Amino acid sequence: MRRFQGTRIVGLVGASALALLMAGGAWAQEAVSLTLGEGLDATLAAEDSRDEFGGPYDAYSLMLTAGQRIEIEMTSGDFDAYLELYGPGDDTDPVAVDDDGAGDGTDARLRYTAPVDGTYTLRASSFDDETIGSYRLIAVERPPAPPAPEPGTIRLGQSVEGVIDDTDPLDDQDIAYDAWRFSAAAGERVMMVLTSDDFDTFVQVGRLTDGGFEELAFNDDDGDSLNSRLVFAVPAPGEYLIRVRPLSWGEAGAYRLSLEAAPPRPEAKRLNIGDSLTGSLGPDSPVNDEGYRAQLYRFEGREGQRIDIRLEAEDFDTYLVLYRDDGEPPTRLDDNDDSVGTNSRLLRTLEGTGPYLIEVRGFSQMVEGSYTLSLAEIAPERPPEPIAFGTVREGVIDDRDPTDAQNRNYDSFRFTGVEGNRVQVIARSGDFDTFLRLGSAEGEFQAMASDDDGLGEGTDSRINFTLPSDGDYVIRVSPLSEGGEGLYSLELIDRGPAPSPGSILVGATARGTLTETDAAADDGSYFDAYRISAKAGETLVITMVSNAFDAFIIVGREKDGGRLEVLASDDDGLSETHARLEWRVPDDGVYIIRAGSYGQGESGAYALKVDRKP
Repeated sequence: MRRFQGTRIVGLVGASALALLMAGGAWAQEAVSLTLGEGLDATLAAEDSRDEFGGPYDAYSLMLTAGQRIEIEMTSGDFDAYLELYGPGDDTDPVAVDDDGAGDGTDARLRYTAPVDGTYTLRASSFDDETIGSYRLIAVERPPAPPAPEPGTIRLGQSVEGVIDDTDPLDDQDIAYDAWRFSAAAGERVMMVLTSDDFDTFVQVGRLTDGGFEELAFNDDDGDSLNSRLVFAVPAPGEYLIRVRPLSWGEAGAYRLSLEAAPPRPEAKRLNIGDSLTGSLGPDSPVNDEGYRAQLYRFEGREGQRIDIRLEAEDFDTYLVLYRDDGEPPTRLDDNDDSVGTNSRLLRTLEGTGPYLIEVRGFSQMVEGSYTLSLAEIAPERPPEPIAFGTVREGVIDDRDPTDAQNRNYDSFRFTGVEGNRVQVIARSGDFDTFLRLGSAEGEFQAMASDDDGLGEGTDSRINFTLPSDGDYVIRVSPLSEGGEGLYSLELIDRGPAPSPGSILVGATARGTLTETDAAADDGSYFDAYRISAKAGETLVITMVSNAFDAFIIVGREKDGGRLEVLASDDDGLSETHARLEWRVPDDGVYIIRAGSYGQGESGAYALKVDRKP
């Protein structure tokens, strides 16, 4: 997904590009009404509307009432069908999606129960953005769901068997389920184990409330199979409900559910800074409240102390978690999965003096095997060197520099910035493949932006970033891989605040030039922005041509905080490198058109024209 910021226009465009701009092109179809029970045949074409990822789609509208249950099926012999359903007045996040729900290859089948009255929008597209072709689409109303039967009863230490089939009630996702009730005391820890040879299992535990089933915890896979294992700490005395179901719609078959006393929680063992020890996880290991076999270790730390925790295992994928032991539950500070291969490593400067907890576990729940854990104190981080805007700093990366969790040596630099200001950071080296990260100077370093080869000149790096707030920021420059070292240069450039959008009238042509001074997306592509006033119901034809780069158009509207809500986009609607978007205006108002390049770092002249379709 491309993310953008505002800009303005400058420059000229060549005569050949302007000639292309005036040429005709295919237009993208508008949303058409889809009648329940009536199928239709259509074609997904390259000139159709494009989503934010650049894939073509056809749009359909459906009038639904609250509680109405529908099934939509899309079949195609030309591509892998994909369906997205959007709620009334919301085209940003779909309320339901489906890829292969028809269960017979690449056809899609989406089931949905409408929560409110309104006009819903269906997008019919391909799972692969580049494939097109013909398809058949039909939407039908489904009968009311079967009434939920009285739940069965299961007791601690008991196992029950059942079958999921089309006579069972359906949940909010239209997936059939069975329900079992049990009673438990506050603080009791129970474990639900759901197995099936017929389907991928999914288990939920919750309570019945006035609004229906309230989910409290769930589990899909135990980490070693498609069976489910859920550890649940009972929050209050009373009756609870277990729901047993397949993970996906359309699956059915026999299952077995067991309710057992959960293994004890891990009890912390003593660990001193400087220790290295071996341990193991297996069937007799304690289990944490998330259902993972785990072992806890407690150590005493002091404020400002920098520690290095390493966890290695040959038999399983390791996972490390660091807590401040300041209550129940303890405060989770940090975690790491795969710092080096499947081993884990945490580097952190401690925030206070007192006890800390290290949790050792696997990435999957039921891992088994031995591990090695080490805890060491390392030298405090070297304070970042100040760097001023407009300067170039030269340095050397070698084994005397601090290392990050991936064992890469790095240098760090600090600068002060202002909210909304755009900065550019460039790292060059003839000795190693550079890697840049930028983050806040507050607390433990977390990258807010990073880049490997963004300069487009081999192995040099470039970050374009808009500062989210006033304050101090840190730049880290390092090799991309462990072991790299040598000379480098680092440049910090102040690009100023994002330029305000210009204006364009319907019927007008804007001529501009994309340059390094323009706004840049996170992927390094430049763009200009224009405001336009438009009326609801009118259709605008927006065309952009350039002989210098691959043109890309986005149209949207500004939301709170300056974020752009993308309404439509196009890459190659006019030709392989020229864009053409036909867009129906949803409401009266002011909209933003962004004229940009599809690739990073591309620049040059362009022409943008906006017409009203007769």
